Amino acid sequence: MILVVAATERELAGAVGAATLACGIGPVEAAAATARALARGQRPAALLHVGIAGARGLPVPQLVIGSEAVYEDAVAGGLVPERVPADAHLVDAAQRALPDARVLPIGTSAHVGGTSFCEVEAMEGFAVLRAARLVGVPAVEVRAVSNEIDEPDRGHWRFDDALAALDAALPRLISALDA
Repeated sequence: MILVVAATERELAGAVGAATLACGIGPVEAAAATARALARGQRPAALLHVGIAGARGLPVPQLVIGSEAVYEDAVAGGLVPERVPADAHLVDAAQRALPDARVLPIGTSAHVGGTSFCEVEAMEGFAVLRAARLVGVPAVEVRAVSNEIDEPDRGHWRFDDALAALDAALPRLISALDA
């Protein structure tokens, strides 16, 4: 079984027939909900974390496969951010399913514009991948770019385009990861 995790139900719309979890927005909600789900019931063979993201210099709706999740909120006083690598086999399978996707580190921050180390920014990735890693479940994060990170006007963010790209990608991803 593949467990597909996203912050919102809308981001899970393309995961028809798969086990899903809407973990909530932000790293705290994501960590708590994912840990609770993994502690209950049948443990999945793999976890696919999906959603939309901001990026620096990547076009909307570029798909991005996370090579690692980088927790940038934990950086203080010059500390290096914590990282959770994505499962290499899942990254390879995701690349086969989405050959036009970029493979890049994805930064996690609780607030928009909170990353500086990564080209791609989201709010839950590190928390979800860390929870999966703690219980030995292989995981990977895949995002669809909806906006430039530095664009303050959310009216310019292209949520519909990013969500449509994610919806189209999910069946291929689930099939590839479940093989």
